[in-house]
Amino acid sequence: MNYNHSLNFLEVRTSRMVFLLVTALLWTACGSVPLTGRRQVRMLPEGLLSEMAAANYQGFMDQHQVVPSSDPRAQMVQRSGEKISNAVVQYLRESGEARRVQDFDWQFNLVDSEQVNAWAMPGGKIAIYTGILDLTQDENGLAVVMAHEIAHVIARHGNERMSQQLLLTMGAISLDVALRERPQETRDIFMLAFGVGGTLGSLAYSRQHEYEADALGMIFMAMAGYNPNHTITFWERMMAYSSGPDIPQFLSTHPSNQARVNAAREFLPTAMNYYNP
Repeated sequence: MNYNHSLNFLEVRTSRMVFLLVTALLWTACGSVPLTGRRQVRMLPEGLLSEMAAANYQGFMDQHQVVPSSDPRAQMVQRSGEKISNAVVQYLRESGEARRVQDFDWQFNLVDSEQVNAWAMPGGKIAIYTGILDLTQDENGLAVVMAHEIAHVIARHGNERMSQQLLLTMGAISLDVALRERPQETRDIFMLAFGVGGTLGSLAYSRQHEYEADALGMIFMAMAGYNPNHTITFWERMMAYSSGPDIPQFLSTHPSNQARVNAAREFLPTAMNYYNP
């Protein structure tokens, strides 16, 4: 009996089975982004991600200085967040996609920090830093940032990023197993995936997500009554603010500011179709 032949046959058969299983898993994990229709692979349960988000979001707020609700700046953040999220939820309900946000507990906090930053977690957890308010200037500019972050949540970009990072670092294991066996590493990946810890795991995915969130954000702010033209002026201010040579786009997790301005100008006619002043 040729044992080598038998072993080779088993190896090929096993490889095919693994390929079919992975293909089936990816197919069942596929979904699409509202409005853009882009197909995406999300391998993690949104419910568990929302639970992680609730705990990590609260933990972050407990460890940082949150601007009190009596501050007009915090009120502006809350107001713009509510207007945009309400408009998006209404649209999703009318288009038969209410399940996407059915368990959301929206929270909008202003964090006292000089960093020019904002981020979002699953379940509607949004953080805006005071450092970005000099660039937003008013509620219209803030709506650009707020709508962009809400777009990340609605598009479930974090699920894509974290799915990819878990596959790269831990292989095809479930999120609950990763949390049980490697909790700190899983938490670190979570924070990176949602932009809290710095650079994101995949450059190509990050740039794609940023362009998509810019476009969706323009539509979302238009639905809420904010003129999407402000997206262009905001990124022009951001471009003027950036000091030193522009980071080459292929080395950055985000598109260049000029590229975003160009993309916003090109997409503006589409966004204006949703404008409801």
